Amino acid sequence: MTNSQSSIRVLVVGCGNMGASHATAYQNIDGFQICGIVSTGKSKEVLNEKLGGGYALFSDYYKALSVTKPDAVCISTYPDTHETFAVKALEAGCHVFIEKPLADTVEGAIRVVQAAQKANKKVVVGYILRHHPSWEKFIELSQQLGKPLVMRMNLNQQSQGIMWNVHRNLMQSLSPIVDCGVHYIDVMCQMTRSKPVQVTAIGAKLTDDIPADNYNYGQLQIRFEDGSVGWYEAGWGPMMSETAFFVKDVIGPKGCVSIVAKEAGGSGKSDNVDSHTKTESLRFHHADIDKDNKFLKQDEWINLTDEPDHQELCNREQRYFLKAISENIDLTDHLADAVNSLKIAFACDESVRTGQVVKV
Repeated sequence: MTNSQSSIRVLVVGCGNMGASHATAYQNIDGFQICGIVSTGKSKEVLNEKLGGGYALFSDYYKALSVTKPDAVCISTYPDTHETFAVKALEAGCHVFIEKPLADTVEGAIRVVQAAQKANKKVVVGYILRHHPSWEKFIELSQQLGKPLVMRMNLNQQSQGIMWNVHRNLMQSLSPIVDCGVHYIDVMCQMTRSKPVQVTAIGAKLTDDIPADNYNYGQLQIRFEDGSVGWYEAGWGPMMSETAFFVKDVIGPKGCVSIVAKEAGGSGKSDNVDSHTKTESLRFHHADIDKDNKFLKQDEWINLTDEPDHQELCNREQRYFLKAISENIDLTDHLADAVNSLKIAFACDESVRTGQVVKV
């Protein structure tokens, strides 16, 4: 444990996969000190033991907030608690790191942003791909392809065991294209740097293990002001196919760029969190042709040496959180992007439920 007087005392709320990874980051990064761990079940004891023990454990978030009086709160609970927990933390004078999505409604996300502004505290949303050098390169290269862009992405997860429990719990409040889709909608918005104008989406309920009004498979399509289009597909459950579950592709007039993850995209990897962020290599195809319509350039393979695993990505997120606090970084655009991607995801959700095109 870090005991420096200048350390930011952080209350860890939620001890599942993401919460445990963030707690590990806090323990290993100079500048943070865990002051308490919160969960309703036994996961807090498991995490405490993993971290070496000795941390204060709580089942009630509000009591933990009152007792520990932290400088910051890390929220990795299910999305239906995000808004309430974040607003309460901000009102208590805490900075907040919160897993995506920012809230389970657009209005709730806006209320969190307003609470952050009122409290003059930092809120960082867990958009993990923004901290991945290969994804940053993927976005950078996409902007060399001309306009319009065609963006094709999916992440279908053939989940079983604990992961199916996690997915079923998530679907008590959100669909896969909202919970997971905000990542890839955010990527599309960074690629096009254009305003989305309309969305369409389809969905199907393939299990009785989720609420009657929800669906565990969805596919969305977005049209942008500059003529770019993008689709994203997400399905969760033991019935999902692992054929082409990992597609990350962008096409423009000048060529295309693809993430090629031969290992992470292999069979049995679709519900492995490390596989979700692995890129392994980027394939850059140039569309230039000669008078005989033959390609002038061979495809480039870009293998970035900096390929962080899931834990290292969480470490980078928390280093950014620390920097945002210590250097007083303006997070206005960061939060606007988080609200915007959530707004688009919910518009897609509306399209699934109504069968209509939704203007955004």
